[in-house]
Amino acid sequence: MDRRSFCIAVSAALAAVPLHGFAAQPFPNRSVRVISPYAAGGGPDVQLRQAGPVLGEALGQTIIIENKVGAAGVLAAQYVSQQPADGYTLLMGSNTHLIQKILQPQLNFDPIENFVPVSNLLLSPTVLVVSAEGPYRTVEDLVADARSKPGVMNYGSGGIGTSAHLAGATLASLAGLKVAHIPLRGSVEIAASLLRGDTHYAFPVAGTAIPQIEGGKLRALAVTSRERLAQLPDVPTLQEVLGNELAVQESWFGLWAPAETLPDIVATLHEAVVKTTRNPSIQSSFRAAGTQAAVSESPEAFAEFVRSENRKWADIIKLAGVTLAS
Repeated sequence: MDRRSFCIAVSAALAAVPLHGFAAQPFPNRSVRVISPYAAGGGPDVQLRQAGPVLGEALGQTIIIENKVGAAGVLAAQYVSQQPADGYTLLMGSNTHLIQKILQPQLNFDPIENFVPVSNLLLSPTVLVVSAEGPYRTVEDLVADARSKPGVMNYGSGGIGTSAHLAGATLASLAGLKVAHIPLRGSVEIAASLLRGDTHYAFPVAGTAIPQIEGGKLRALAVTSRERLAQLPDVPTLQEVLGNELAVQESWFGLWAPAETLPDIVATLHEAVVKTTRNPSIQSSFRAAGTQAAVSESPEAFAEFVRSENRKWADIIKLAGVTLAS
């Protein structure tokens, strides 16, 4: 075959190949994984699984939720930070990850540098709860008993540096209590620990606490939101009781992508989250669990929010005297 015939043959072969064979396929063209740092059945995990199918519809792909539990969210964060920056593996990031890095600067992930914030998804306060069969009916009851028994009482959490731990440490600091912190293996163990009598009180997130309260297993004494919750209208805020701004502590949960994920991919993910949080059924299910949909205006706005939260929780940790040993 001479040169002219060869070129004609190659040109014909190339023309027969569809253009999309050479072009990068649009994102997403396969399922997207969201890594949940929470045990299945824990409040944030439940809300994530409720949102998953709607998020999948918005993206046109299946959302796969995977649980990687351990070290108060650190294991999940470390895993996602090492994944390809292609948008197909995301983390349910939260203020807990900021807290862990503040407490443990040596951790081999950085919530600010190793991730691209996509959007916040939901907001939830914690709830001060005790066993429904116990003697405490108000915060004042609990505080009075704890003060009368210095060093005897304790509170449980899903691990050192979690929102439940910070809220418990803040209460102890503001009320002048000498109590012990009992870190459990996950937030889903809080209720069982209270019912067994292993712990005296705890601050699970509302999504975990409210079903247990409604089921008659736990009693709510206060919430850490700025306003009372519609689901618990007779339960005061901790700020009402203690009169201190530090008592206002709300957890948030959003989607983070590995660093260097392309802006177009992040924008596509953000748009899908916006559609998800506007879905009436999602808003209703979130409210029923004591949480609220909290979409960010843009990825850049969420990034700024994360940075401001990092500063805030550093202040709380310092003022409450929280350390890895507390």
